[in-house]
Formats: sequence, structure tokens, C-alpha cells
Amino acid sequence: MHPFHWVPALGERHASTDPRPSGGYPAGSTITTLCDRQMNAEVGEMAWLWTTCPACNAEAHRMVGGVRQTAYA
Repeated sequence: MHPFHWVPALGERHASTDPRPSGGYPAGSTITTLCDRQMNAEVGEMAWLWTTCPACNAEAHRMVGGVRQTAYA
């Protein structure tokens, strides 16, 4: 298992190392993301189809020892 979880927020899929409740982060939960921002989690089937935050993706790859991808600002 990875040390982070994916969570939709602010129109993108972000990753967080915050403790995740069983069943996922409830809507409106404040999370700190791997792109070093605080935001509120969102829920819904469409939210999981959002694009992945490039900065979270790059940090997630670094954390698991994968190839670091360029984060675009």
C-alpha cells in the first residue's frame, strides 16, 4: 500500500498523506495535498474522472521510487 491516497478537490485529483477515514474522505473534509495546499475534498462519480494534479502526481511518483514526472505550474 502507498503512503498516500487520491482525493478529488478543486477540479482535480490530488494526493494526500492525511489519515483517510474508512470509505474515503467525506465531502468538505479539509486535506493537505502533496502539492502543499489545503483544500476541501469533493465526492461523486464524475470527480474521479477529473485530471490528476501534476504536482501531486510528481510527488507521488517520487514517494514510491518511480520516475519523477515534471510538474507544470
